[in-house]
Amino acid sequence: MKRISNGLTSTGFTLIELLVVLAIVTSLMMLAVPRYFASIDHAKEVTLKQNISIIRETIDKYYGDTGKYPDSLQQLVDKKYLKSLPIDPVTEKSDSWLITLPPPDADGKTNGKVYDVHSGAPGKTAAGVPFESL
Repeated sequence: MKRISNGLTSTGFTLIELLVVLAIVTSLMMLAVPRYFASIDHAKEVTLKQNISIIRETIDKYYGDTGKYPDSLQQLVDKKYLKSLPIDPVTEKSDSWLITLPPPDADGKTNGKVYDVHSGAPGKTAAGVPFESL
């Protein structure tokens, strides 16, 4: 508390005190915010890799059970191999997956339409790997 000449006391902060506090808060934010966004990007990459792995395992299980590859990713949901189609966390959509056709068999026919899956997200990971090559 500061004593004012007329005998009253003031309980507020001075402008200098407020500016010092603002400078400290700003400095802390400048350190924390970039790390926060980097951790979000890292979490999206890890989730993307896990979702791709789950879809690939499910395609392999479908092939092991039926002897052919699924005609679409939605077929894996319809046949109860997946509860729902995983979302690509980078695009935030479940319909942005890039599908690779299976190689033709000895007769020259393709056995289904979904052999592999990749992310349809533009850009690269933090390591510089394009998302579509994951």
